[in-house]
Amino acid sequence: MTMRPPGSRDTKYLVIDGPIGVGKTSLTALLAEELGARLIHERAEDNPFLSDFYRDPDRYRFQTQTFFLLNRFAQQKEMEQPDLFTRITISDYLFAKDRIFAHLTLNDHELALYEQFYQMLEPRIVKPDLVIFLQASTDTLLKRIKQRGRPFEKEMNPDYIADVNEAYNQFFFHYSETPLLVINTSEIDFVHRREDLDDLLRQILSMKQGTQYYVPVSRGKK
Repeated sequence: MTMRPPGSRDTKYLVIDGPIGVGKTSLTALLAEELGARLIHERAEDNPFLSDFYRDPDRYRFQTQTFFLLNRFAQQKEMEQPDLFTRITISDYLFAKDRIFAHLTLNDHELALYEQFYQMLEPRIVKPDLVIFLQASTDTLLKRIKQRGRPFEKEMNPDYIADVNEAYNQFFFHYSETPLLVINTSEIDFVHRREDLDDLLRQILSMKQGTQYYVPVSRGKK
């Protein structure tokens, strides 16, 4: 599979994912603008249980996770509606991310019930043509979360962020369902350094099967 630029007859579906604070939303918006793509944002702020979960995870974990699962499923199904004006769709989350968080937060009984829901819904989701996994150290994630100042993230426990980061790394280490591009974001700046963005675009448009690790062009120029 090779990603085709705008103008191709085939619609392509690109997903960007990674732990909290890694920069998914920023990169998704940049790529959507560059490729003239339809943009799909995760609506985490729509979850009415999220703030309560960060304050009291044991009490609100199942409600939070179930809402995310059903809300993300509904959004994914909406995404299947034909769009006559774009040829590429870009999303800032992979549907399977919901399962990453479920296995991290739910107890055994809750997880067994969650898995029944997930197994019914997941086969009905369209798989992406390419997944981009963004990585960063836990310290970098905590710094970025603090900088963006989202109210519902103020109660986050640093240990929880570390666990989320490790869970993402483990998940994508074993991921093989689609072509995968792995990017460590600690030495790149797509927002302020045009050469980094252009280099990544070239990498995306030349992706084929399997897993590749992105090495930014600017690394050797520092």
